[in-house]
Amino acid sequence: MGRIVGLAVAVVATVLLLIAGAAAGVVSAMFGGGGYGSGCAATVAAPGAVPAGLTAEQARNAGVIVTVGERMRVPVRGWVVAVATALQESNLINLGNLGDANDHDSLGLFQQRPSQGWGTPEQVMNPDYAATKFYERLLTVPGWERLPVTEAAQAVQRSAYPDAYAKHEPRATAIVTAYTGGTLPTCDGGPIAPSGWGRPVAGTVGSGFRTGDRPGHDGVDIMAARGTVIRAASAGVVVTVRCNIGGNSWQAPFGPGMPCDVDGSPTTGGCGWYAEVRHAGDIVSRYCHMVRQPIVRVGQTVAPGQPIGYVGTSGNSSGPHLHFEIHVRREALHNREEVYEPVDPVAFLAQRGVKLGAA
Repeated sequence: MGRIVGLAVAVVATVLLLIAGAAAGVVSAMFGGGGYGSGCAATVAAPGAVPAGLTAEQARNAGVIVTVGERMRVPVRGWVVAVATALQESNLINLGNLGDANDHDSLGLFQQRPSQGWGTPEQVMNPDYAATKFYERLLTVPGWERLPVTEAAQAVQRSAYPDAYAKHEPRATAIVTAYTGGTLPTCDGGPIAPSGWGRPVAGTVGSGFRTGDRPGHDGVDIMAARGTVIRAASAGVVVTVRCNIGGNSWQAPFGPGMPCDVDGSPTTGGCGWYAEVRHAGDIVSRYCHMVRQPIVRVGQTVAPGQPIGYVGTSGNSSGPHLHFEIHVRREALHNREEVYEPVDPVAFLAQRGVKLGAA
């Protein structure tokens, strides 16, 4: 596979094979209970959309990609991977045989090669077929939903330029969002943006990130009732499950009667019951003050929106809420192995299409 560079070639318009009912209105696919994907729901709410910056031809091809993803019950994150791949490989133009400019026998939106088993030339030139084959291979990649877009795309494409897909993720996310009508698909009950991120809990934001009166407050407090479900903000692996009171911290396995099993106070200190999840891109999210031990274990893989615990007020807390943090890995300095830095969760999620604190 390879990207055709510097093309400004007009190609024959393609026959679009939209799924039955798509032109008539909203088509929903509930992921789970069979099918290719699991745990999510996504809807092509605007099948005829023309996202900003795309020509009519590019928009039609992008529309086929997301419609096929919906039909196959692929989680919406897969739609972003597929659109980003097509942007890199063909700029969403269904490229035919370009003679000497061709990369071997690569054809179509994804520059799939008939000689490598993708299908006949006629088949891979059909956008519906090409998108179907892309998704089929993507869904065989273990843990693809937890991979950065560029790694998931590369696992399918085997391109000579494995890092080239990354730069297309923001644009691909915007394109997919246009076809969902700006609405958020859901995974396991939690609202998830096409970026793969969502709110850990619905509620208003109270104390903010590193405010003037709390410069050491490395996250935000989301006000929610005791017992409200806390959900993983994105796919990842649980790396910490702890009870933290003041200067004392206990890692699983836990015994009975843990100090975090009772309500805390502003003088108690510590995160109380909390969990941390490591996500793609060396990002860690932290969820504090749970009412009881988190319902996940270290090493467990979680999907976006998957329940991981319940709102409480353990540790340094004056009332039920979720203290939520995002830590981003920075380049190591002076041979230090890992350098993680807290960032403002509100701004971090806003960049990924999620409004933190929205009801």
